[in-house]
Amino acid sequence: MARLINYEPVNIRNFSHYSAQSKPVAAWYDGGSASTRWTDVTGSTCDLAELDLKELEGALAPLGIEPYRAKQIYSWVHGRAVNEWAHMTDLPKKYRKSLAEAFTISTPRVVQRALSEDGTMKFLLELTDCRRIEAVYIPDSPAHTFCISTQVGCAMQCTFCLTAKMGLQRHLTAGEIAAQVRLLRSELKLLEQPVNVVLMGMGEPLHNYEATMHALRIMTSAHGAALSPRRITLSTVGILPALTRLASEPIMPNLAISLHGTTEEQRSSLLPVNRRYPLAELLATCRAFPLKRRSRITFEYVLIRNFNDSPADARRLARLLTGLRAKVNVIPLNSAPGIPYERPSSGQIDRFGRLLAEQRVTVSIRKGRGRDIRAACGQLVLERTRPSPSQQLAGLMDTGVHSTPTAEL
Repeated sequence: MARLINYEPVNIRNFSHYSAQSKPVAAWYDGGSASTRWTDVTGSTCDLAELDLKELEGALAPLGIEPYRAKQIYSWVHGRAVNEWAHMTDLPKKYRKSLAEAFTISTPRVVQRALSEDGTMKFLLELTDCRRIEAVYIPDSPAHTFCISTQVGCAMQCTFCLTAKMGLQRHLTAGEIAAQVRLLRSELKLLEQPVNVVLMGMGEPLHNYEATMHALRIMTSAHGAALSPRRITLSTVGILPALTRLASEPIMPNLAISLHGTTEEQRSSLLPVNRRYPLAELLATCRAFPLKRRSRITFEYVLIRNFNDSPADARRLARLLTGLRAKVNVIPLNSAPGIPYERPSSGQIDRFGRLLAEQRVTVSIRKGRGRDIRAACGQLVLERTRPSPSQQLAGLMDTGVHSTPTAEL
């Protein structure tokens, strides 16, 4: 029996910068895993987009549908991005009718596209509760790249990032995370081509741990999109308990750490989370992180004029990473209104990269893609959002509706 709850997938009371405007989202939940058991507040159908293959097999049993049919359905939905039961022609018609009555297949709606002069495309997507997120397509060769979101907004309050100004409005479900890949592959006619996926859009993936990990299982399933974990990169500010937990996951994406500072004080001024999980502890955790053969941890470093771009910063950064299987991705700041920092000059950027290379650090300087449409790193933000139907419903509910306790990261 479904019940109405206020859902908070992760206890974030320790983050004092959590937006005061952020409220729990009311939705139907049937008592299973918080990241996979959502149904729409207007009905009682199960959202197939939230299920992994094993869960789908179990969900088919009450309908009398053979377990092997789950692989066929999974291939249609996640492999070929088909959302209409009538188009799944290898399923008997009687099954298609039963499935249509029992399941929905939620997919974000494309509200707007913005095309950059360099070919980058930003998608404004609307979720089923009318909340909106952004995802970015970056054309490249031999593989294209999708930058996807894991939350509506973000609670981390990184001072150089526009998304932080939204606060955290809610976490995405696993299906909503994976659906961005499914949708972009379909919209861009890339179903038969290799793609890379970077979890670097809106939100902090490890702050929405369960849904993010479940989304990885959906995206990497051999019977669905079949993405290789080597083609997926998870970027995090470094929530250490979650990072330690990630180390034991069977599906291991590439790891990117948002570093951005070479001293505790400097990093704390850019990333408030550093006050909770200090730089020294973060680097110790990275040193203990199990890496596959030939793998490295990418350390992302937003380069800010007259803040963290000095020769002394370059030398400190090299010393911090001594002994780590690491590479540094220097990201010249993408300036935007409301961001109180400036982008270094081309000469300053080149000098910083050259100094790192001289210290035997593997370094790359990220080319700013999509800056003219605010699709570059740190530029994703929604100017205005409207309350979702579930939030409106939550506002009308009696205050006796309580949040379900969740594990603290």
